[in-house]
Amino acid sequence: MQSTSESVLMWTGFVIFIIVMLVLDLVVFNKKVHEVKMKEALLTSLFWILLAIAFNLGVWKYLGQQKAMEFLAAYLIEESLSIDNLFVFIMIFAYFQVEPKYQHRILFWGIVGAMLLRAVFIITGVALINKFHWVIYIFGGFLLFTGIRMALDTGAKIEPDKNPVIKLVRRIFPVTTDHHQGSFFVRIDKKLFATSLFITLVMIEFTDLVFAVDSIPAVLSISKDPFIVYTSNVFAILGLRSLYFALSSIITYFRYLKYGLSAILFFVGVKMCISGFYKMPIGISLGVLVGILTLSIILSVLIPPKQPHSPA
Repeated sequence: MQSTSESVLMWTGFVIFIIVMLVLDLVVFNKKVHEVKMKEALLTSLFWILLAIAFNLGVWKYLGQQKAMEFLAAYLIEESLSIDNLFVFIMIFAYFQVEPKYQHRILFWGIVGAMLLRAVFIITGVALINKFHWVIYIFGGFLLFTGIRMALDTGAKIEPDKNPVIKLVRRIFPVTTDHHQGSFFVRIDKKLFATSLFITLVMIEFTDLVFAVDSIPAVLSISKDPFIVYTSNVFAILGLRSLYFALSSIITYFRYLKYGLSAILFFVGVKMCISGFYKMPIGISLGVLVGILTLSIILSVLIPPKQPHSPA
């Protein structure tokens, strides 16, 4: 059992570490606006994955094997479900015609906002489950529904102009369609305008908020420890930005990944619904998660898409 001082020290150390990494990312490594190429994206993705592994080893050493396995399973769930965000990000950037050199900056600030919003979600979720255990069955049922809905989804078009959050932003600020060299706000004739990049950022944040409604309950099925849940979330979304640039050009080829992700949500939903009388070992959960992801990727590679019949 951790003492209060040890818990405060862990949280403080983690927050300081993340702040330092974000400052280095923005001020040192990406000070100059540029298009992130495949090689840079792959190396950065590898860096964040190795960093998550190193952190997990630290969890194993100081918090024990059980917590380390919980972190790994939570990280895999969050990382895999976050992949679904990439499809939406691609459509959002295409809709607003955001140049590749500005996408990194939007995703950077989107991640900062996501970390703050998810902290609120996680604290609230853990508190609800600890006080009212039956809430876990509601979360489980919601994930079952979401998994089925994702499998049946035919891919709706992104229509930001109909989004109530975007409508609210447009009421508060006049909006210019120009990107203004990567600025979120600009003054024109002494009047403050929001640029299309700021509208894009708001849309990215809103999208992450929607996905968090699915992913946070899924991670809470693995662990009720706020430190494990939050740190696994943070490492996953920090790696998501690099993963976007690495996979954006090829992710559409993984046709069966969506069904794999829906199967993961369904599995986690069942796990939560039966938690009252059967506690599934974390090792089994890890095996199922890895198996589903691996199978969906293999099927995407082995089974070619159907070619449309050409008229005779």
